[in-house]
Amino acid sequence: MDRLPGEYERALGTYLQQGGESSLKQAYELGRRALSEGRGILDMIGVHQQVLEKILINGQKADTVHQAGEFFAELMSPFEMTHRAFGEANDTLRRLNESLESETRRIARSLHDESGQLLAAVHIQLRQMARGLSTAAQSNLVEVESLLEQVEQQLRNFSHELRPTVLDDYGLLPALQTLAEKFSKRFGLPVSVDGKVAPRLSKTIEAAMYRVAQEALNNVARHAKASRVNIRLWRAPGEFHCCIRDDGVGFDPVAVAKGSRNTLGLLGMRERLNVLGGTLRIESTPQQGTELKILVPVEA
Repeated sequence: MDRLPGEYERALGTYLQQGGESSLKQAYELGRRALSEGRGILDMIGVHQQVLEKILINGQKADTVHQAGEFFAELMSPFEMTHRAFGEANDTLRRLNESLESETRRIARSLHDESGQLLAAVHIQLRQMARGLSTAAQSNLVEVESLLEQVEQQLRNFSHELRPTVLDDYGLLPALQTLAEKFSKRFGLPVSVDGKVAPRLSKTIEAAMYRVAQEALNNVARHAKASRVNIRLWRAPGEFHCCIRDDGVGFDPVAVAKGSRNTLGLLGMRERLNVLGGTLRIESTPQQGTELKILVPVEA
């Protein structure tokens, strides 16, 4: 049984009759309890309106509405503080994500440029060494050079996975198309990317959307057993949308949300979107594929 409306009515009645800090403290405690029970602001407005109408019908004094407003404002204090704390946490997380992306970009470029220069110097030294060696020894050095070339290729791949230069240079759509091509070659799973993003999004949104798509494709490779994937992008006034759809085995989103393990990496995806004010909606049914619907607000 929901006892909160009755307790609220008694507490408000006491405040209207006697006033005092103790009654306001009770309002604050009721607000804390409502918040801990998962009640929303609209729910509490409904409780307040219901109780106030009942009090007014019973013929309370003229300033009842004003006093009741003061009481309700105190009740809302925990909600206000939680809202501010959430906003501050979001700002901190946004700055952290931006800092991590900046550091990832620096590491990727160092890995690509500096290691490339060192390996090029090694190639030169090996060719100089080969001039005075026998044919058999030269053949061994050729094998060493072949191994070095494989190392170079692996370093290039790591660098691009850390931070693709195409994302910085050309934007989200070309970066996702490149990601899809590499994913298809690696897993033999066709991935199509279509839509329009122009004008370009902010670097923060582009980076977040790229990481979300990257994680979504990783989930498909690990869990979905799909035969194809489609990524669709479009803009609407004040909004950016992305839809990622696969035809795999699907899953029960409610069961996954209640699970103790974040098996599909959904938590990380939601956190990246939350700091942008975005949302992630999952539509999936066992044996009927999965669709991720992403919405992010964008400035004009």
